[in-house]
Amino acid sequence: MADNPEQFFTTPAQLCVGLYVHLDLSWMQHPFPRSNFKIKDQSQIKIIQDIGLQRVRYDPMRSDCEPLSTNVPKAVPAARPNLPPQEEYRVDRAKQLHQAIHECERDFIKATGTARLALRNAANKPHAAAAETEELVNSMVDSVLTEGDVIIQAMDGSRLGDDTYFHPLNVTVLALMLAKSLDVSVQEANYLGLAALFHDVGKGQIPDTVLMNDGELTKAEQSLLQEHVEFSANLAREAGMPERVIQIIMQHHERVDGSGYPAGLKGNDIDPLARLLTLVNAYDGLCNPINPMEAMTPYGALSYLFASERKKFDAGMLNLFIKSLGVYPPGSIVLLNDGVYGIVVSVNPQKLLRPFIMVHDRRVERDTPHILDLGESTDTSISKCLRADELPKDVSEYLQCRQKLSYYFRSESNAGEAITS
Repeated sequence: MADNPEQFFTTPAQLCVGLYVHLDLSWMQHPFPRSNFKIKDQSQIKIIQDIGLQRVRYDPMRSDCEPLSTNVPKAVPAARPNLPPQEEYRVDRAKQLHQAIHECERDFIKATGTARLALRNAANKPHAAAAETEELVNSMVDSVLTEGDVIIQAMDGSRLGDDTYFHPLNVTVLALMLAKSLDVSVQEANYLGLAALFHDVGKGQIPDTVLMNDGELTKAEQSLLQEHVEFSANLAREAGMPERVIQIIMQHHERVDGSGYPAGLKGNDIDPLARLLTLVNAYDGLCNPINPMEAMTPYGALSYLFASERKKFDAGMLNLFIKSLGVYPPGSIVLLNDGVYGIVVSVNPQKLLRPFIMVHDRRVERDTPHILDLGESTDTSISKCLRADELPKDVSEYLQCRQKLSYYFRSESNAGEAITS
């Protein structure tokens, strides 16, 4: 790294407790949760010295003291020991988390391919579409309902698949996660999954000039757009799906206060699974609108639903949905207490205030970013949530906050016991 007037360096022998250091290494080349931190004990100094750096960058403004004087006698270097068990554990945990994320992305890509094939076949090969949809939903239901604790993983969907199918797949994932929290039966979960994947398939019969219009629609255009509900239900019926699935699709835009469509149903007149579907459908619509510039962060979307729209949704389901996604839902943009930006990757079910975060660090390749487990980092915490337009341009590009946000689920066990400790 080239020197400049704003950077300060010292030797490893001059390190002391209270010095705020920056380790100019990949996160995999050291055992600490962060690459920049304030030294708190001699064991951290020993670990840094054993890494073998010739010099260490530090921040005098964040430090409690200056480096030790250069005339301090150097200790006789000892043979480099193995990492202490706790530090070795942290390195292994980080590797396991990256592997879990990789497997989740792989499963998401596979599911997207199946959803694409099924929904493309809905109009011309309805029975084939139903068979493909049922196979995917059965697999997802089996994973969510039988694998113990599963958590939502946020991903940059724009680099992982065809965004035409993001919304139905996102809605299906979110719906099944909420269904798990409600302890629904396997049969009902399958009905819900089928309806979630098929709920918007009728939009294929709506002109793009109406679908892609992010401005104000005329009354005629609005009426036509609302017909997608009946179009979707008809396609599900032609595919031979159960009547319960068709009913859920028909009601997925109804609201408990009667403000929805097509029938203006209220409260318990709406199928409970439809009340669930309409909630997660609205949430994903706020996070992934037609115009990406209008997208809310997941934190902002949940706050908006609760503060401004809660009368439209089942109160118990809304509260449980918020609890399921955590205080900082996956995809939320955050500022940490040390001034570092990040984006929430997934929730830590055991510590809802301390999720897993992908941090902005230009020294680390974006394809293998530094994932910080706040549950393991006692010195770091979230200061506040941010909107995408509040980020510096380079941070927004690195975190890819303007991209389509996609979700999939993974079992906690996929990341090993270290992830949940």
